[in-house]
Amino acid sequence: MTREYELVYIFDSTLEEAQINERLERFHELLKSPEAADPVSATNHWGKRTLAYPVEGREVGYYVVVQFETQPERLIELERALKLDDVVLRYLVVLNEGLPAVAAAATEVTDVTEPATEEPTNESASPSTQEEE
Repeated sequence: MTREYELVYIFDSTLEEAQINERLERFHELLKSPEAADPVSATNHWGKRTLAYPVEGREVGYYVVVQFETQPERLIELERALKLDDVVLRYLVVLNEGLPAVAAAATEVTDVTEPATEEPTNESASPSTQEEE
């Protein structure tokens, strides 16, 4: 049985994008199964970002977010390969229970910092409307 996952990679920022794509292909080969020849459904390169805290003496990392579907047993080999690769500073694999990447990007984000204002009610309504209440 396959499950949907999301994986965030943080690569060393000194790598070129071609080198990162080469590593991504190699890692994604480990996810393939007979049921899913192409397990990756979405890849999103966020690019270089400042890290929240220094990791291995580095303050900038190259972020990539990948959504894929595979069997849980295949994650063991993927995580082993990620731990052995020196240019992967950090990674995080989580079970994807939310909206698919395309649907999540299409939803509109509203500003929740300001409360919605309602139209003021007119206390001095006409006698005919007050009788109906």
